[in-house]
Amino acid sequence: MTHNLRADTIMIKGNGGDEIEAYLAQPTDAEHHGSIVVIHHLPGYDEATKEIARKFAANGYAALMPNLYHREAPGASSDDAAATARALGGVPDDQVVGDVAGAMAHLKALATSNGKVASIGYCSGGRQSFLAGCRLPLDAVVVCYGGFITVDAPPEIPLNFKAVVNEADNLSAPLLGLFGADDQNPSPKQVETLAEVLTKAGKEITFRTFDGAGHAFFSTDRPSYRPEAANEGWHDIFTFLERTIS
Repeated sequence: MTHNLRADTIMIKGNGGDEIEAYLAQPTDAEHHGSIVVIHHLPGYDEATKEIARKFAANGYAALMPNLYHREAPGASSDDAAATARALGGVPDDQVVGDVAGAMAHLKALATSNGKVASIGYCSGGRQSFLAGCRLPLDAVVVCYGGFITVDAPPEIPLNFKAVVNEADNLSAPLLGLFGADDQNPSPKQVETLAEVLTKAGKEITFRTFDGAGHAFFSTDRPSYRPEAANEGWHDIFTFLERTIS
C-alpha cells in the first residue's frame, strides 16, 4: 500500500554531539514501522536523494538522511556543499559513522519505531553504508554501487577514501548489494572480490548485477538512469526490508 507521509528538515545530534541538518520522511498512518538511514551520494544532500527518502516513507518506513556536509558548508546549496567537501577530500569515515549513529538514535526514539534500523547508500554513500554496517548494530544494510570498498581511491580522484573491505568480519547485518554490469566504480571484478570476502566471513549477502546499467542507475535526474534496472532494484530493496526490519 502507499502510505500518507510527512517530510521535514530537522536538526539531529551527529558525531561528537554536533547539531547537524537532516531530512526526515515518515509515514503518518503506520502504527509501528522499521526505519532506514539514507546516506546521500557524493553530489550531496540534494533534492533527488530527498525524493528517495520520501519514497521509503510512502512505502511504510521512516527515512532519515543526515546532511554529511553540514559542518563544512552550513546553509550552502547542495552543489556548493558537495564542492567544498570534495575539496577537503571527502568526509572522514569516523565522522560519517558518528552521524549515522546519531540518525539511528533519532529514528529509534520515534514513538512509532519498531526498534529496527537499516542503512542504504548510493555511490560514496554505498561505501559509507557498508562501513556503518561494520561499525554499528544495524539490522540491515543496502549498498547501491558503492565504490572504493575493496580498493583505495586512485590519485586522480582527490578523495581520501581507503578500502574498507578489511572490516568485513564485523558486518553486523544481512547485506543487499545492487550493482551495474557496466560500472567501473565498483567494477564487476571488485564486486566479485567483495562477495568472496563476505562469503568467506560467513555473512548473509544478496548481490545482484544489472546488465546494461552503469554507475548511478537509480538517479532519475541523470543520463545514467536505467528505468528497468532501477524498478527491479527498488523491488529487491523493499523485499529485503520486509524480511529484515518490518
